[in-house]
Amino acid sequence: MKIISYNVNGIRAAMNKGFVDWLKSENPDILCLQELKALPEQIETAIFEDLGYQLFWEPAEKKGYSGVAIFSKINPLHVEHGCGNPLYDLEGRVVRADYEDFSVMSVYMPSGTSGDIRQDFKYEWLDFFLPYVADLKKTHPQLMISGDYNIAHKPIDIHNPISNKNSSGFLPEERAWLSKYIESGFIDTFREFNTQPHEYSWWSYRANSRANNKGWRIDYHMATSEMKGRLIGASILNQAVHSDHCPILVEIR
Repeated sequence: MKIISYNVNGIRAAMNKGFVDWLKSENPDILCLQELKALPEQIETAIFEDLGYQLFWEPAEKKGYSGVAIFSKINPLHVEHGCGNPLYDLEGRVVRADYEDFSVMSVYMPSGTSGDIRQDFKYEWLDFFLPYVADLKKTHPQLMISGDYNIAHKPIDIHNPISNKNSSGFLPEERAWLSKYIESGFIDTFREFNTQPHEYSWWSYRANSRANNKGWRIDYHMATSEMKGRLIGASILNQAVHSDHCPILVEIR
């Protein structure tokens, strides 16, 4: 089974750059999307339904902002929209699909790059999210949390860790949180199979960063430790160029 996560940075813009043809070619069973920046009625959803996908959309209240979705070829038993906290649900940050023997969550964690107010908001989110998933794992032990975490975990995950040591997304507090998150019972599936450097999932639009591979790895498929035996492989699909991010893939039994 193929699960792909992709921050499309605006699904309408991505569709104008060949996103649909790419999706036909990759043909994942489950697609987790972040930063849709659109309502379902603003795109031609039939294009995706004709490919066999059911669409489960969690938009932000603010137009043209944030939003997550799960496109699934497998019929879920239940879909949970939001995380039950209005502060974050207004921003369309979480949607989860429960299947017969596992669950998949698409998550878009806040960015703090615009200043102190949003950085504080990000820290508040992190304080909320850790116990939230700890409780969720009790009832959904086979859980994949996929999406844009907006944190590069280790020096290997960022092109210049020294110059970015004070940058949001690579702050010591954020990295420590991600370590704590993994230690609570999650597997960074990409690093389970790949230990090489210079593997990134996001590049700034500035200074020709993508062409020079000056990127960050901030998108993850995090699987609960209970799913370890089901993991087959994981990779970064960096040839897809519909966004400032690229898709990430995990394959499970």
